[in-house]
Amino acid sequence: MNEHDRHHAEKEVLDNMHWKYSETVIDHAKNPRNMGSLPKSDGFAQSMSAECGDTLSMWVSIRNDTVTRTTFWTDGCVPTLACGSVATTLATGLPVQEVKNIDKDAILEALDGLPKAHIHCAEWAAETLHMAIEDYQELAKIRKKRNGLV
Repeated sequence: MNEHDRHHAEKEVLDNMHWKYSETVIDHAKNPRNMGSLPKSDGFAQSMSAECGDTLSMWVSIRNDTVTRTTFWTDGCVPTLACGSVATTLATGLPVQEVKNIDKDAILEALDGLPKAHIHCAEWAAETLHMAIEDYQELAKIRKKRNGLV
């Protein structure tokens, strides 16, 4: 494919995205925030979508019971990229207990919606985020027991 054909194909894909997705979804998919692994994280979760078989991983760093950093990785579609990006953005800076309030609706609202066929991506991102928080909480219990604090 020559440069002209490649540019035309990219423009066609972007034009189709604008028809299907909000500007916010496109922005988060093209420029995902917090993407990548997080070495020395305090909590981790990985899950596979029952809907499409894609994988989503999330890492959290927590200090003084507040999320200081959240990252994600996915091999999924445009909506999954956007949902992972928004979920991590919403969680960063929140107390752990408040992260549990981030749900499908909060992610959809932050993205200005998704097509009906992709709403499961928002629910899946919220669930994976909650699983990473639960992993942190379980590891914290184990550390307390090991240190004789329980």
